[in-house]
Amino acid sequence: MTPVFAVASVALLAIMLVALGRALAGPKVYDRILAVNVFGTKTVLLIAVYGFLTGRPDFLDLSIFYALINFIGVIAVLKFVERMEEYDDVEER
Repeated sequence: MTPVFAVASVALLAIMLVALGRALAGPKVYDRILAVNVFGTKTVLLIAVYGFLTGRPDFLDLSIFYALINFIGVIAVLKFVERMEEYDDVEER
C-alpha cells in the first residue's frame, strides 16, 4: 500500500504546483483566492497521506485543524475583498 501513498503524494504535489501557478497568474482576485483555497485543500490531503505513509494516522488531526484554518482564512479574505469593492463603489459616486 505504500507505493500507492507515494504516488498520491507526488500527484498532490503536482496539483499544488499548478494551483500555485494559477494563484500567481490569476487575472482576477477571485481566481487567485480560489487557487489559494485549492492549494490549502491539497495541503490537507498531503498531510493526511503523509501521515498514512509514515504510519502515523494522528496526522489526521493536524490536517483537520489546517482545513479549518484554511476555511476561515478564505472566508475572511473574501469578506475583505467584498468590503473593499463596496468601498471603491461608494468612492466612485
